[in-house]
Amino acid sequence: MKLVFAGTPEVAVPALDALIASGRHEVAAVVTRPDAPAGRGRRLVASPVAERAEEAGIEVLKPVRPREPEFLERLREIAPDCCPVVAYGALLPRVALDVPAHGWVNLHFSLLPAWRGAAPVQHAIMAGDEITGASTFLIEEGLDSGPLYGTVTEAIRPTDTSGDLLTRLAFAGAGLLAATMDGIEDGTLKAVPQPAEGITLAPKITVEDARVDWSTPALRVDRVVRGCTPAPGAWTTFRGERLKLIQVTPVPERTDLAPGRMAVGKNSVHVGTGSYAVELLWVQAQGKKPMRAADWARGVRIAEGETLGG
Repeated sequence: MKLVFAGTPEVAVPALDALIASGRHEVAAVVTRPDAPAGRGRRLVASPVAERAEEAGIEVLKPVRPREPEFLERLREIAPDCCPVVAYGALLPRVALDVPAHGWVNLHFSLLPAWRGAAPVQHAIMAGDEITGASTFLIEEGLDSGPLYGTVTEAIRPTDTSGDLLTRLAFAGAGLLAATMDGIEDGTLKAVPQPAEGITLAPKITVEDARVDWSTPALRVDRVVRGCTPAPGAWTTFRGERLKLIQVTPVPERTDLAPGRMAVGKNSVHVGTGSYAVELLWVQAQGKKPMRAADWARGVRIAEGETLGG
């Protein structure tokens, strides 16, 4: 088939690579978000997908909105058979959805209908799920509600951050998306409606969602930290300033600390929660680089009885 691939961040690059390497389909163009300011100089930088497409000599389209007449005209000129999508980041209007004969097929990082929305991996970790995966489905105008082509499953490991899990799903999902394109092309794969039960939503994680509540159980604190790493970053407050929490680990044997209360050892920092303590392993103070929590604690000279979270 002739394909137009839509995607923007680094997590979409493995799928683009898989389609380029398949040899079975032609990636005629790539649709991605416009260049965005990045770094200290805030200079405009192309998306990871745009950079990879340019390296491969593939035409890159960067509409501000995918309903722009110029973009729609070029899409019709290319006349793709199908448009695979991975984390594109913009809402596709019906007029664009109708262009390819086989529609737009999205790779979503959950086992649909679970975790429809912008942050499925983060929500799966924060909810304590043990299994997740990736799904391919035909895009409709509803939120991740279209009929399914296929799924792959992936275990959530006890120490997984959302970054760890998303990296594995990006590569597993790339194979699924390529196989989905093959099945659509040869007619062996038909989309089936999603189950009506088991629908959960995964809206974008806000900064406030990422704030650790020390009155919740240790397992919840650990899940919030892992689910929000690397973005948007779990955090708490210390002496009125924000402290980013990069890695913690539950300490079930320690139950003597009140929520938020810190206990500093020679090489450890324990914090009380609503159940038992967690140990802070890596933190990042405002304006500082990430550091081991024990080094941070020595530097700020924590007094007995000080707490996190205000």
